[in-house]
Amino acid sequence: MMRSSKCHPTALGLRNVNTISPELPAMFDGMKLAAVATVLYIIVRCLNLKSPTAPPDLTYQDTPLNRFLLKSCPQLTKEYIPPLLWGKSGHLQTALYGKLGRVSSPHPKGIRKYLPMQDGATATFDLFEPLGDHRTGDDITMVICPGIGNHSEKQYIRTFVDHAQNDGYRCAVLNHLGALPNMELTSPRMFTYGCTWEFGAMVGYIKRAYPQTQLIVIGFSLGGNIVCKYLGENRVNQERVLCCVSVCQGYCALRAQETFLQWDQFRRFYNFLMADNMKKIILSHRHSLFGSSFKMMDANLSRLYTATSLMQIDDNIMRKFHGHSSLKEYYEKESCVHYIHNVNVPLLLVNAADDPLVHDSLLSVPRTLAAKKPNVIFALTLHGGHLGFFEGAVLFPQPLTWMDKVIVGYANAMCQWEKQKPPCQSGEMSESACEGAKA
Repeated sequence: MMRSSKCHPTALGLRNVNTISPELPAMFDGMKLAAVATVLYIIVRCLNLKSPTAPPDLTYQDTPLNRFLLKSCPQLTKEYIPPLLWGKSGHLQTALYGKLGRVSSPHPKGIRKYLPMQDGATATFDLFEPLGDHRTGDDITMVICPGIGNHSEKQYIRTFVDHAQNDGYRCAVLNHLGALPNMELTSPRMFTYGCTWEFGAMVGYIKRAYPQTQLIVIGFSLGGNIVCKYLGENRVNQERVLCCVSVCQGYCALRAQETFLQWDQFRRFYNFLMADNMKKIILSHRHSLFGSSFKMMDANLSRLYTATSLMQIDDNIMRKFHGHSSLKEYYEKESCVHYIHNVNVPLLLVNAADDPLVHDSLLSVPRTLAAKKPNVIFALTLHGGHLGFFEGAVLFPQPLTWMDKVIVGYANAMCQWEKQKPPCQSGEMSESACEGAKA
């Protein structure tokens, strides 16, 4: 008897399952591998893991002082190594600085000083005495200007002050006008991009109170613009100043604000965040800034509420504190780029190539200055972000950053140079004789 050639339905179904099912897991595995590869690619790109580490790129003239400084401050010539997993991302360095400040920030104890200004404003700064003798035996004071809207209570300032105190430095830290919480303004004015009045008042107080002290001027971000402008405004301001260090500033306000309107490196987003912070500071002082006239207050506040960038806030509010007729005039008068060439004391300018707030085009200012002037060193790190410069092995950064170490290291070198500099620095010897004297 012949068997039917028709296959049983159940048997056909089993055969189809046996032929298709091995392909499905393979397809899903392929999709998983593709997803993992995509995630890894994004992580590598975002974290910039393939970027090499290197010493800072230095621009300077070959002078005896600069050679001595680079030899005595090894942080400027050695490789800067950020934390392996995230430290090569300028965005993460900047974000962690902004949110976490520093690791295990100390709490140095200082005395708050109040200085009445001619226009009725009250400048304040915090004074921190050294925790030991300076290595040279001299009295040295660091006069420090923080970043935008910052003050002496910020974690990165506390960490740096503690480090400097332990190395024998007295520290005076300006509190930007209007930045301190629970500190009311006493005049219709707050800090601006380049107003040097409060910083000059602090420096004047230190010079009077400590007639034997020598000064080291330090500025962070916006503070870097202020201190360089202050020194360049008048030659008298450079008296008793050993050197100046500026970290992560933008040099030219007009060009900087133009770059903040671009989406490259998410600068437009950072601009929005900084504008929002400025709104909060201004609103906390609305009555002091805009007076008791509700009509005037409403007009100013309406422009403030609708602003989405620092440029809009500067145009509608900030420039008016000093009577500037236009935004361009405000930025021109407040930028250190027009004054910094008058600074003759040794000047260290530090920036990071991956700083999302400082566009590469702005770095032509310090690079050109260092190439032309023998007193300037420009150090550009590959990594560090904006005021980040964290160091560490893999994940967790060290309490002290590369920035903290390089500023104190450079200051130590300058103090040592002043202590032992040969007569040739007063024009009495040739350079060859000077080299022999130093040897």
